Amino acid sequence: MMLNDEWNQAAAQQLKLDAPAPSGYTLSTPGSHCPSCKHSIAWYFNLPIVGWLLLRGRCANCGTTISKRYPAVELIGGLMAAITAYYVPAGLEAVFAIGLVLTLLTIALIDWDTQLIPDNIALPLLWLGLLININGRFIPIEEAVIGAAAGYLMLWSCFKAFLLITGKEGMGYGDFKLLAALGAWFGWQALPAMILVASVSGACFGIGQRLSGKLAAQQAMPFGPWLALAGIVQLWWGQPLSQLLSL
Repeated sequence: MMLNDEWNQAAAQQLKLDAPAPSGYTLSTPGSHCPSCKHSIAWYFNLPIVGWLLLRGRCANCGTTISKRYPAVELIGGLMAAITAYYVPAGLEAVFAIGLVLTLLTIALIDWDTQLIPDNIALPLLWLGLLININGRFIPIEEAVIGAAAGYLMLWSCFKAFLLITGKEGMGYGDFKLLAALGAWFGWQALPAMILVASVSGACFGIGQRLSGKLAAQQAMPFGPWLALAGIVQLWWGQPLSQLLSL
């Protein structure tokens, strides 16, 4: 809701129209509640996965079905955090790395639903990548800076070339910013591998959707989830992947 408010305000300003009234949602208010009956949710029903199981997938007040997506995302996020903790040595690196994968999961889900990557998530991720690498926590700062610039320019160049050839926009600016953020975290040398992983995985999924009839011809498909996947793959298996690609 908060993102929708921001997007509506920005669109109204751009189009010089009256913006719709904001929803009033913030990170702290209103408290957790059922979107159907607005009944407040007790704290113990907000426990990841456990709360959904206790409620048997329905609101305790009105009985409205609670989407299985909630426990699914909670489970996936927990598994991703556990895998990251396994691959990254304990300490601040692990804390930052877990924050990175959970942020990438958030970006992937938002882009999947809206085909938009919020600046207020992608840009802080970029700056954080640069800041934590000042002392070379993951990579030397020089590689991080070049990675951020190169990541943006690589997709921007592809965007401009595609636009020049076809007259259509092949991706959004949020994709440029997300790859720039990944470049800030992992450096310019990791960019080719991440683009390859994102492109191949996205293409395979798109072909499968097209063959199954779930994706119409010329229908847009978000690229952000595949960039997010590539970033996670780079974090977990970046070194063996680089060695494989260098053969």
